[in-house]
Amino acid sequence: MKVEEALQILKEHGFKYTGKREEMIRICATEKRYLSAKDIMERIKEQYPTLSFDTVYRNISTFVELGILEETELDGEGRFRLACSTDGHHHHHVICTECGKTSSLPGCPMNIISAVPEEFQVTGHKFEVYGTCKECVTHSN
Repeated sequence: MKVEEALQILKEHGFKYTGKREEMIRICATEKRYLSAKDIMERIKEQYPTLSFDTVYRNISTFVELGILEETELDGEGRFRLACSTDGHHHHHVICTECGKTSSLPGCPMNIISAVPEEFQVTGHKFEVYGTCKECVTHSN
């Protein structure tokens, strides 16, 4: 997803444009990894020193609800990244537990799962693989 697409989604859902919201989205767009709310707060506080953590977290929650940000949990903490795309391309990720970088996985494990009962209608799923990326392994040795 591009920043402009995210801002358009906000507008379509009746949310007012603010520089703070745009900057939060830009921070997530710049990073190719999952960030904590604290990470986002650290990056935005110089530009907006009076911005509260509650405001940052509320906006992040809104972005997740609208599909602008994707969410996962690493070390018991919510982490967020800009959604990959809005073109409906379904995929999953491998996630580095050290730095939060992600890579897309080809295919979907749901295509090979036949154990879901016939009477159960699947409305969504999540599949993530956790590990350590090459750069983090190299730095730890």
